[in-house]
Amino acid sequence: MELLTAAQMRAIEGAAIDSGAVTGLELMERAGRGVVEAIFAEWPELQAAPHRAVVLCGPGNNGGDGFVIARLLKEWGWEVELFLYGDPDKLPPDAKVNYERWAEMGAIRDMDADAFEGLESVDLVIDAIFGAGLTRPFPEGAGEDMEEGLGRLSMICRGMTEPPVPHPPKIVAVDVPSGLCSDSGRVLSTNDRREADILQADLTVTFHRPRVGHRIGGGPAWCGQVRVADIGLDPPGNLPLHERVSEVRLTRADAAALDKGLAQNWGAREGLHKYNHGHVLVLAGGAGKGGAARLAARAALRVGAGLVTLGCPAEALAENAARLDAVMTAVIETPKHLTDFLKTRRVNAILIGPGLGLDARGKALVKAVLTHPKHTLGTLLDADALTHVTDTPALRKDLYDAVLTPHFGEFARLFPDLADRLDDASKTGPAYSRVDATRAAAGESEAVVLLKGVDTVIADRRGAVSVHAAVEDRAVPWLATAGSGDVLAGLIIGLMARGFGARKAAEMGAWLHVEAARAFGPGLIAEDLPETLPKVFRALAAGDAPSHTP
Repeated sequence: MELLTAAQMRAIEGAAIDSGAVTGLELMERAGRGVVEAIFAEWPELQAAPHRAVVLCGPGNNGGDGFVIARLLKEWGWEVELFLYGDPDKLPPDAKVNYERWAEMGAIRDMDADAFEGLESVDLVIDAIFGAGLTRPFPEGAGEDMEEGLGRLSMICRGMTEPPVPHPPKIVAVDVPSGLCSDSGRVLSTNDRREADILQADLTVTFHRPRVGHRIGGGPAWCGQVRVADIGLDPPGNLPLHERVSEVRLTRADAAALDKGLAQNWGAREGLHKYNHGHVLVLAGGAGKGGAARLAARAALRVGAGLVTLGCPAEALAENAARLDAVMTAVIETPKHLTDFLKTRRVNAILIGPGLGLDARGKALVKAVLTHPKHTLGTLLDADALTHVTDTPALRKDLYDAVLTPHFGEFARLFPDLADRLDDASKTGPAYSRVDATRAAAGESEAVVLLKGVDTVIADRRGAVSVHAAVEDRAVPWLATAGSGDVLAGLIIGLMARGFGARKAAEMGAWLHVEAARAFGPGLIAEDLPETLPKVFRALAAGDAPSHTP
């Protein structure tokens, strides 16, 4: 599933119109009808008229969609009040046609401070003021009266009035809530009040494909449930790799590979043997510091790596061996120990960082791992290993084809200039996004970068980007628990050992990580994640997992 930018969507619509396949007016009608159908699908009880709706229209084609929605709801038997921001004489041609159609049916009111008085009994608010193409803060320049009016409406819809409205209206955004950048999920703002005036949607209806901003940044929180209406356009086609953003989903081919076992040029080519599925080495820290590495090692084994060895100093060997059975242990204290082990044990994937420690041994091992030929050794750096790279800039030149899995704090230390751009106020759109930052970081480091978060973003050095958003039906707030990131690192390195490419392993690991958390449910701790994977695999094999097919 592609995630589109506003510019890409405009190009797709423009190409369809230029080809003669459809007119802009027909697309606007389809869009408005798609919104109404999505509303009734989300809240079937609203199909029984009469109900009361407020439709907020803006000065562009998003407002044109709003006129269509108002007309269709009126024809359904609803009481509809329509408010317009902007000069009707300056509406685009297709929006002007639908403005005139509505004008024959109902009144058109201006948005001002008093516009929304007495609307406490409204059932539905349609936000069609500004859509996906917004490039400036709103309502800057619209006047304090309008800002005050929107703020009042926002308070009504959020149940924040005194006394609270007993049944606040549902809010439906057309494309995106007005004021949100659809490319980044960021609020376009020049003042502290702006976020308080955005109408936080219960349902956002977009068209053809989701936008990038529906999945990253603050987008999921502002948009609520996102539904995509089909308006009869062709698929996006082959977008240039550096402009493409994909949504992570496991395909049937991925499920089959996980179910049957994947062996690609690692060790023996014939017969069933543990080396067919790869050998992972997880490098751990000293005594009392092995928990993170053990979690990662267990995850690598559960995801299907044929062998997993945990390498640690001699002082920690007994502790780790006592906690591990199927995972093997070895003494690896120095770079020479590591080199000797790699020569003799047919290791094809190595994870370094979880619980490694920030001492001289840790730094020396990170350097040894990064200077080992990566065409024979899949490499993932997490946690303490990322700190060593931050503190030793010379190590950056050896990150080629490694996988980096930072959370935002680690990302900010590794790539401070990119993080600063994300922290800057978003005054114009398209605003700088987590997609932009992760893509730039992957290009700069020549690594695969997985920026962790609810909106996990994965990018490689060629510019390919994918997003896995744990939102809506995939939301798992209980995954925010100590050690869950170590398990994610273990899943990815285990998949790399099995033969999946670095970016593909990162995508699949992110999906499986969330799917295991969903399967377990609230009360999860990190140790539960690897143990839940068999349940996930059984569901994949049976075709029962709701998100595993495109």
